[in-house]
Order: sequence, then structure tokens, then C-alpha cells
Amino acid sequence: MSSFKKKGSAKSAAVALPGTRPSPATPSTLVTSTGIPSLDDILGGGLPLSCSLLILAPDYHTSYGQLVQKYFVAQGLSCGQNVCIVDNSATDFAGDIMWIPSSSSKTAEDDLGFQENGEDMKIAWRYANMKQFQTTVTSAPQHDAFVHTFDLGTRIPEWDLDEALQSGQLLSVPVTGIKAVLERIAEVLRSSLTTRPLRICIPSLGSVDWENVTGQDVLYFLHALRALLQRYSHACASVTLSCHLSTDWWGGSGWTHKQGWICDAAITLAAFSGNPSLSSAFPLQHGFVHIHSLPAPHTLSPPSDKFSTLRGLSSSTGPSGGSGENNLAFRCTRKRFIFETLHLGLEGGVSERRTTPSASSAIGDGGEAKRKEKSSRAKVEVIVEEDERRMEGEKKVKKEKKKVGFRSDRPELYDF
Repeated sequence: MSSFKKKGSAKSAAVALPGTRPSPATPSTLVTSTGIPSLDDILGGGLPLSCSLLILAPDYHTSYGQLVQKYFVAQGLSCGQNVCIVDNSATDFAGDIMWIPSSSSKTAEDDLGFQENGEDMKIAWRYANMKQFQTTVTSAPQHDAFVHTFDLGTRIPEWDLDEALQSGQLLSVPVTGIKAVLERIAEVLRSSLTTRPLRICIPSLGSVDWENVTGQDVLYFLHALRALLQRYSHACASVTLSCHLSTDWWGGSGWTHKQGWICDAAITLAAFSGNPSLSSAFPLQHGFVHIHSLPAPHTLSPPSDKFSTLRGLSSSTGPSGGSGENNLAFRCTRKRFIFETLHLGLEGGVSERRTTPSASSAIGDGGEAKRKEKSSRAKVEVIVEEDERRMEGEKKVKKEKKKVGFRSDRPELYDF
């Protein structure tokens, strides 16, 4: 009997964890989905286990950071992973997460703002088979266990939430202080099963429930949380910093960069709501995406540099070169939250091709424009003084042509 064993046996046992798959860079590293396929692409295939993700959302008027956390929780509950929410109202937060739609119809085109007319667009034959312009990655199929397609208009059913609470799949940790929360998270990690991944979600670090925290407290908490995750290879964490702590104005110069170095991954969602000029310049997007750091477990460089489609670095490293990293943005549609490449919208909209002003704008603004034009005109008379001599010369009558007279006394001269 041979004593040799196949090398793939250990890898197949590692992939048995629900809702995970091997990293494209290092097969020994397992990654799990954040619930947003485009964010998984930016991270290099997903969030690796034993790593932490920090979301900075400095805008006071929006809650995009908490929306990312709801995707994180919904993905964990839907794929059978354990979820721990660090918040005083964790049950209410979990009851407001989005869920998988009941219908299996695809709504990708509707989410992106395109309307189907039921007829094929008539274009030149040479362009008929070309790939349609895309600004983000495609959604995962419905049967994919790694990442599910969620609908923002659908909420988690009450029986699913009650079952998760009773079975211990959904846990909650109250906020009682920095050190107390870290001790409680350590207890949850020790008591959790290593055969099932554990997601730790912190929706709003540094909010009112955390009392008066300082910059040193925030850095200490993030560093200690990262150290705990490195001891347990079946857990990962996603943290959203409170909006007033997400800018350098609160933490001082270099505050954002410090958080990027102290976490495995750090991303800022800078919304356009506070800047009307950016909203008018980019009407299709809702904010910029700034990447401070990306996870790189067991590697020297982040896998995202090579495997991310949205960032575009893999195409720029080829023999022909490229234009560098793409600028990224995000937007929230009726049904989903999307990360995509920054681009200008189509002039006139995506549903119609407009070459002249609309009738409503012409009717509504015509009278007013005429009034403005009429009121802004000034009566100006221009008198040109010319030389009097020139004027008199023009009035003189032209001289008649000279006439030639012939003498008839010598007719032989004119005899031809």
C-alpha cells in the first residue's frame, strides 16, 4: 500500500467552510464576500479571513457606511455564517438589513438605469457583436453560495431573524467601553466554532454610545481588534467609523493614513451631498471612493493589484503599458449599492437621444429669454464723419469719352 497522498486533500478540507473560497493569489488563504460583488473585486476577490475592513464615511447627511455594514451582515446570515454585531441596538440593526428577493428575475439592466424597449437597437453590423460598455463588475448568479444578490427594497423576514437569534447564529455585544468590548469580542472568538466563519460587525465606532473617545482610543481599539483576528483564522471584521471621526479635521494631520496602516483594508466613501458642483458634474454617481490600504495576507503586495477589474492595474502592467489606476466612485440605485469606475454621463440622458432643447424648456424659457434680450438692448447711433472733398468729388459728373474726327480732304489715306 502506497504511503503517498494527494496534495489537494488538505486544500479541499479548507474550502469546506460555508460562504468562503480560496484567494486567487494564495490558495491557502480563504476569502469571504462582503455582500457587494464590486467591493469584493476591489479587495482582490473578497475579504480574507483573519483580516479587518474599515469604512470611512465623513458625510453627515448620508449613511453609506452603515449600508455597507448591512450588506456584510446580510451576506453572513444568508450563507450560514455566524454574525456578531457590536451595538446597543443590534437586533433593530439586523431587522433593517436587505434580503434576497423572492423573484428570480434579473434586474441588472434596471439597476444601472437602462430601459429595455423590447426591440433591438438598429446599429451598424460591424458594431452589433461588440461588448456593451460596463462600469462595474457583473452580479453573481442566484445559485452562487459565495455571494448572494440582495434587493434594497426587500427586508429580512421576521422568522429568519428569530431563527438566527434562537440558534445563536446572530450574536450581539453591547457597547460599554473600549476595553470591555474587546474583552467581550475575545470571549466570542474563543467560544465560536472553527468550522463556521465568524463575522464581527461594528456599525458605528466612536458614536454617542461609545461615550467620549479620543484618537488614541480609536487606534488602540483597531490595533487590538486586528491582533485578535490574527489569532483566529476563521473570523473577520468590518468596522464603520462615525462620520465626525472620519476626517483629518478631528484626528489631526495624517489621521486617515494612520487608520489605513493600522487596519488590513481602509476605504473612504466621500459623498457628493455636501458639494453641489460635484453632483452636477457627475450626476450618475453619489460619491468618490478613496483606497487607503488593501488586505495582503501571506503576500508582499495586495492581490487586488493583479486581480481587480475595476482598479485596472492588471491591464496597465502588461507589455503595452496603460493609463494607471482607475478613479472609482459609488452610487446607490433602487435595488443595490454599486462600486464602479468614475465616468461622465451620456449627454441628453441614457433613455433618449436629444439633439435640440426640449419643448418644455423652449416654451417655459422662451418669453423670459426674449424679455431679457429686449431689456438688455441699448439704442446706439454711429455717425461717421467723411471728408467734404470726397463727398463733392463723388457728386461730379463723369467726363464723356473723346471723339475722333476724320478729315475728308485726303480720302486716299483712308482707302483700304
